[in-house]
Amino acid sequence: MKLLRVGTAGSERPALLDAQGTLRDLSGLVPDIDGGLLADEAALGRIRSAAESGELPVLDATGLRVGPPLARIGKVVCIGLNYHDHARETGAEAPGEPVIFFKAADTVVGPDDTVLVPRGSVKTDWEVELAVVIGRTARYLESHEEALAHVAGYAVAHDVSEREFQIERGGTWDKGKNCETFNPLGPWLVTADEVADPQALSLKLWVNGELKQDGTTAEQIFPVAEVVRYVSHFMTLYPGDVINTGTPAGVAMGQPEPKPYLRAGDVVELEIAGLGRQRQELKGA
Repeated sequence: MKLLRVGTAGSERPALLDAQGTLRDLSGLVPDIDGGLLADEAALGRIRSAAESGELPVLDATGLRVGPPLARIGKVVCIGLNYHDHARETGAEAPGEPVIFFKAADTVVGPDDTVLVPRGSVKTDWEVELAVVIGRTARYLESHEEALAHVAGYAVAHDVSEREFQIERGGTWDKGKNCETFNPLGPWLVTADEVADPQALSLKLWVNGELKQDGTTAEQIFPVAEVVRYVSHFMTLYPGDVINTGTPAGVAMGQPEPKPYLRAGDVVELEIAGLGRQRQELKGA
């Protein structure tokens, strides 16, 4: 299923995009799309049955904002330097274990919402990423099969980063990762049964119409199953938690000087095969 949330920010309603591309209203079945729903197999089954029967009301998508596909996110766990080609372009050695950092849940915005360039920023960068959404509480998972069984679905994430704040201003990466609007998510949460192989997805990103990133999750140093398994040994993952699994080559930081960092007025578009497309206009904070 392709689950999404539509409406003005803070007042989104749950919806479903059916197999014919028609937007359907879920608000008569469930109050929202969140961790509680993802952990409730009976509720998900009712949605599937209603979608297959065609009984869900149609929503007019004209002018309707698409919000983040998940409400009340607990935490956003991020994996750094997780693509072989991205490590090469930045001159970094491939890590021996996954690099973990966090984004605050309040950085998450809709897939087409405005992204704000922070005040004083000179190195705002783009990063298309596969987001993994957790559907079952995960602690100390032992196998890749067990890890994938805890995944509710997948989504497109844009891990916007300010590289000067991240690398040159002291401390950890957090200052360059947690600026307002720095994690557009969606448009859809695509349930795991629709993604046959999370290591066979193409990722693309354009800036002002120019293709910048053109990669595949096959390049991941630590595949999705290993990321989920590994993270569960350092923290408990709950339904509705999100893991951003890293970005392929093509970010501004990896380009020759002068590096083409983002500025107010730029337009970024990104997509992952089968998971949908985002478009953001950048403005000054």
